Amino acid sequence: MAADHGDPALDVLCLPLDTGALAWPQAGGALFLRARAGVALRAAARPGLVCEQTFRPAADALERDGWMVQDIQDTDARYPLVLALPPRQRDEARALLARAVVHCAPGGTVVACMANDEGAKSGEADLKALCGLSGNLSKQHCRVFWSMPDPAKVDPDLLARWAALDAPRAIVDGRFVSRPGVFAWDRIDAASALLAAHLPADLAGRAADLGAGWGYLSHEVLVRCPGIASLDLYEAEARALDLARTNLADARVPVAFHWYDVTTGLPQRYDVIVSNPPFHAQGRADRPDIGRAFIAAAADALNPRGRLWLVANRHLPYEQVLDARFASVRIVAQDKGFKIVEAIKQ
Repeated sequence: MAADHGDPALDVLCLPLDTGALAWPQAGGALFLRARAGVALRAAARPGLVCEQTFRPAADALERDGWMVQDIQDTDARYPLVLALPPRQRDEARALLARAVVHCAPGGTVVACMANDEGAKSGEADLKALCGLSGNLSKQHCRVFWSMPDPAKVDPDLLARWAALDAPRAIVDGRFVSRPGVFAWDRIDAASALLAAHLPADLAGRAADLGAGWGYLSHEVLVRCPGIASLDLYEAEARALDLARTNLADARVPVAFHWYDVTTGLPQRYDVIVSNPPFHAQGRADRPDIGRAFIAAAADALNPRGRLWLVANRHLPYEQVLDARFASVRIVAQDKGFKIVEAIKQ
């Protein structure tokens, strides 16, 4: 999410700090899980703030604003203040709240905020069940709620169970691993399956998968296209990319994994690109501009006569950029609300 396009959940998360209902720590800093940049975060001094963010565009925005971005997943660091923006998926959200409590120092405060239509009521109830509730505020259709966890009263079994809720686990009869919160986490996405079924066996050379997710489409490219000599996966969500590393651990060709924002353009050139581009960012509204940016990036990165194989929702307006950037564009198939496109570079 762009920093200045409006982020009500971030605004309301900062509300108790900016109004004096809660105080910023005098020492020890603060941790911000699923941090997002924005006006509300910049509105006051936040000394010692450490941000954790696994979505590359959001992490890049934080760094551009001067915030420290670190992965504290496997550390025992503890902070007097832990902020969190839990996601909509409840298992993932519960795991994040459990991590917030684990990283909260004795006598510290955990503060979380969610939009009302993305599970705020459930999130507040979950924090209360985990460690009790100390206060809440509502504004802009969001709810911020906080707790000052007493270690003696936190249920260690519940904490451990919730912390494990987003752990990788086997899916699709054990063929792959995935985890709650990533795109199509517990199934093979119908659009990707449709694209895989239409991939021609003669795709060959150096290939890339843009928006690779947990790796299903990349896996199918290698199974169905014996001429592929190497494969690069580009994925903005680090949690998904870690899964792809596992799912392609036995790949027959060299495979590289890039935590990367494809909309900024690609650093290398390819003979083949496949993609099921995202059409949402961190909200629910359609974002066809993301898919168009993926297509433009593919066009710039393909070698002459290079081939793009793309799947998209049928209603998404990609034809103009496809026609403008490729010498040949054809609709290979349309089914179940999706379209399969082959585009060939000049």
